[in-house]
Amino acid sequence: MNSLNSRRDTTEHAPDEETPLLGEPSDGSRPWRRLRKHMTVNISKSWADCILLFGYVITGLLDSSAVFIWGAFVSMQTGNTVYLGLGLVEPAAGIRWIKSLVSITFFCLGSFFFSRFHRFFSPRQRWVLVASYSIQLLLIVLAAVIASIGNGLSNGLHWQVLVPLASVAFQASGQAVTSRVLQYGGLTSVVLTSNCCDLFSDPNLVAASNVERNRRAAAPILLLLGAIFGGLFAHSSVGLAGALWTAVVLKTSIIISWLLWATEPEEDG
Repeated sequence: MNSLNSRRDTTEHAPDEETPLLGEPSDGSRPWRRLRKHMTVNISKSWADCILLFGYVITGLLDSSAVFIWGAFVSMQTGNTVYLGLGLVEPAAGIRWIKSLVSITFFCLGSFFFSRFHRFFSPRQRWVLVASYSIQLLLIVLAAVIASIGNGLSNGLHWQVLVPLASVAFQASGQAVTSRVLQYGGLTSVVLTSNCCDLFSDPNLVAASNVERNRRAAAPILLLLGAIFGGLFAHSSVGLAGALWTAVVLKTSIIISWLLWATEPEEDG
């Protein structure tokens, strides 16, 4: 009987004695591994079009205030190309075409950078999207700081105009590249002409359920909403700086969204 009790005690205590050897290490590495896994998974494309549509608000906000204060767009390069063409016909008539050329140049450089940034790393990994939008955020912050502490220059080819113009144009391309990454090619947040064409040429325009139609209809409405707020900022005492700091808040909210976004389901097998 004593032998049986002794054996039972040994069996009951054995797992406790072995637990430190077989259990998880207590060096605090588990949270780090969890974080690393969270940041290196691909985000789900489901409902990601909502983020891209939200980008239209930022585009409208920045473009309307920038074209009013600086005389050039920071996102809509079609308008800048028109300004450039008019300026090349009569260069001495003004400097708007030079500002437009700066915006076009840095938008193209931004497209080159962001596309290769996503391509070099895994395009839809969470940390890649967070890093991409963080770079965009920092560029808007740079422009906002210059606009806030500057002397209010809006005319002339001064660095306080050209540097923020270039930085905001550079970051604007990041949103357009993201639409390719997430495979929502029609939601670039910088073009509406083709969007309107596709919307009104849709054979199912008045269908009760049409997701593509809904996206195409929402894009110009959201851009218009942003443009209205940008115009209000431009005409107010806070001016362009207010629009830029508002864009900082909006861009930050997108980064937070990517941090919390659902993970792409893993394929079986």
